[in-house]
Amino acid sequence: MAQKTNNTEALQKLTARLVATHPVGRKLMLIGGFRYRFLNNSVRTSDDIDYHWSGEFEQKQADLVSFLNRVVVPEARRLMDYDGAASPHHGPDAESPAIRIIDLAFWRTGVADSRIEIPIEITRIMCADAVNIRTVEGTIYSTASDADMIESKVLAVLNRTVLRHRDLVDLFLFRDQLRPDSRQRIAAKMQASGINSDQALKRLNDLHAHVDYHGRATQAVIDSQIDSPAAAQLNDAGGGKFVMASVLGLLDEIIEVRDENV
Repeated sequence: MAQKTNNTEALQKLTARLVATHPVGRKLMLIGGFRYRFLNNSVRTSDDIDYHWSGEFEQKQADLVSFLNRVVVPEARRLMDYDGAASPHHGPDAESPAIRIIDLAFWRTGVADSRIEIPIEITRIMCADAVNIRTVEGTIYSTASDADMIESKVLAVLNRTVLRHRDLVDLFLFRDQLRPDSRQRIAAKMQASGINSDQALKRLNDLHAHVDYHGRATQAVIDSQIDSPAAAQLNDAGGGKFVMASVLGLLDEIIEVRDENV
């Protein structure tokens, strides 16, 4: 299992590096869990690669699919002995106006259980800051600022139809990247995103009312996506229940909720 995780991360890094050094990657901003893992040394693993894109989604998806098949897949074969293929994602979420997904997969022909799937998501987050530039081994990566990243996690907790508990774990891990004015920034982003106080309050109330369920779901993220030494430390402190209590306190403090009827 550890070897497959290592191979997944090696293929993610190869893909991200090639995208970053090709014209197709210009103005694509690396975000999400892999960004935290790759650029911030997060203890949480991530299976996908997320990009912020301010332009038209469908053409960028087509351009990336072509690039992945022409450039990334042959490089994965040459460097790591993996075959692969990329294609536009098809399914209920394929036509969402907020996201486009590419199904990228790698495998070793004739080797059982060698398939590695790395979905690539093209989406859009609210950015109050200018693009941030980070470098790794001489390669330039465009990304969102640390503040925009962690604030996007708050918005994701409020706005996702189905809560992803990995967002809560990321909030716990990177809460120190919130700014003194993040409460005001998040309020402005909520308004721009159409997230009203009723919606925010409904999600906060659900987290409080079903804290045991959310604690168990957060524990599942710790068990499956957190590096073993860090997971052991979190479990010593209370695991998913401890993370939930910490994040709930943060959300209650950072989210500005007004009575819509006043």
